[in-house]
Amino acid sequence: MSAGRRLDTLGDRESGGDRGASGDRGAGGVLESGGALLVGRGLSRRFPQRGTKLFERTRWTSALDDADVDIRDGSAVGIIGESGSGKSTLIRILLGLDAPSSGTVAFDGRPVDARAAARSLHWLRRETGIVFQDPYASLDPRMSVGRIVGEPLWALDVLTAGAERRARVREVLVEVGLEADMANRYPHEFSGGQRQRIALARALVHRPRLLVGDEPLSALDVTVRAQVLELLRDLRAARALTLVMVSHDIGVVQNLCDEVIVMKDGRIVEEGPTEKVLLEPQVAYTRRLLASIPVIDPPRS
Repeated sequence: MSAGRRLDTLGDRESGGDRGASGDRGAGGVLESGGALLVGRGLSRRFPQRGTKLFERTRWTSALDDADVDIRDGSAVGIIGESGSGKSTLIRILLGLDAPSSGTVAFDGRPVDARAAARSLHWLRRETGIVFQDPYASLDPRMSVGRIVGEPLWALDVLTAGAERRARVREVLVEVGLEADMANRYPHEFSGGQRQRIALARALVHRPRLLVGDEPLSALDVTVRAQVLELLRDLRAARALTLVMVSHDIGVVQNLCDEVIVMKDGRIVEEGPTEKVLLEPQVAYTRRLLASIPVIDPPRS
């Protein structure tokens, strides 16, 4: 295994840590938001770091720093970066699962207030779905697959009649490549790939406009990962989904996403069309990230 051959022509240009200019920007360096479904402006998130001594002043650590994000309706956006770069923090804030220390979020022009009562955000939950990294930890082992998948329908008041909910659950299970009668089984009876399909069915059962994946493929083996990747591609085309994919696997982003955001130390350092960013990175950090991808050298003759 060697880092000998990589993505084509990474380029020899050197640049500092300034944010790459791959995307079109308006005044003040803010990405133009025309046609954007999900918009974040000036997003920052700080966490207190408690001292070990009595009366020691509280210090703060920054997980996200002044991030501007525009997710266009119908697009597929990948978010890449090292562990601790702020990817998951950004996603949580955009979905209203955490409140920013500063900045604003809007979905389809409607403000998102994560500090509001949970029920007041039901409108946002109906429009969004999320798939997490570990397909087993995210599924309650005490609940049947039918109850797990159908939970968003009753929790969000999408379908009130039990017969309608059961029919929709069976329908979405088939959509993600499972059998309808699997609704009566439990998570421990399935493989890792099947469990991730169940998690995907739960995220899609209420027909959201935006699907978010937080490392949804990293816990799967290579063959199953390819199958789920193809499934995501097909579902996006069939449903006209907007997709946001957080991933360490740049190959996944390259194959699935139209645009990419590169993060480092809580800041967005580069963004733009996937092909342009990955083949012609403008920022030194992006080049180092791409250079770290291991590849298999061809056999020597």
